[in-house]
Order: sequence, then C-alpha cells, then structure tokens
Amino acid sequence: MLDTCVYIDGLQSHAPDVVADLLDLRLSNHSTVAIQKLMHTVGVLDPKHPGTKTAIKQIGATIRVMHPHRVFAPDTDVLGKAALLSGIMCRLQGYQKDARLRALQDCVLFLQAQKLGFTVLTANISDFDYLLQLIPTGRALFYRQA
Repeated sequence: MLDTCVYIDGLQSHAPDVVADLLDLRLSNHSTVAIQKLMHTVGVLDPKHPGTKTAIKQIGATIRVMHPHRVFAPDTDVLGKAALLSGIMCRLQGYQKDARLRALQDCVLFLQAQKLGFTVLTANISDFDYLLQLIPTGRALFYRQA
C-alpha cells in the first residue's frame, strides 16, 4: 500500500529508481486516505502560481490510473484504532496542530495496510518506524528520496 509521499515523490522526480522498479514489478494498492491527502494538496495549491495547473493535472492523472479494485477505504475498526494510536503518538512525540492530523492519517494507513495484509511503501521513516515500534506486527518498506 502506497503512502502519499510515494505519489508526490514520483511526480516531483524525488523517488529513487528502485521505487519505480518495485512499482513495475508489484501490484500497487491504494488507500482512500492517500487520495484524500492528494486532493487536499490540490485545494491548498495557490491558483495564481504558474505551476499549479500542471500539478493539478498530474495529481488528477495519478488518481485516475488507480484501478478501482486496488483502492481500499478504512473501516470503522481501523478508524477507531488509528485515532487511539495517533493520540498516543502525538502525546509521546509532542506533536502539535498540523502534525496531529498527519499522524492520524499515517496511523489509519498503517493499520489499514496491516489489516489487509499489505506492506506500506513510504519515505516517512520517522513516523512509520515509530509505528513499527508500537505495533511490531505491521509492515513498512522504507526508501530515501533521491
């Protein structure tokens, strides 16, 4: 299951070649959480910025090529557990405001992937490593941006 950073790094050419190779070899599963974060990015972009129109087109194209049978929405069990887990992370890590929402979304993605038997592909080593320490039965595959 792909973390949002995978899509963004790919669009900005920050993903290492090994990520593209992996995505060519494996089936990609997507979370509605990542789609939500991508669409939030569209909403945040400054309409007056010269690169905004291109970025919106790229994000739209990325979402359109996701096969519907490979897109998963978290269920209430995952959402409830993720809210509790993100609260614990926020307390232990001292997260404030924006980081709290990001933590909640990361926890939903992590627990959703775990429940479905997927591994999360991410460059977000700090948060997902921490999640693995709290829930060692989860799986994450890390990469560093190019």
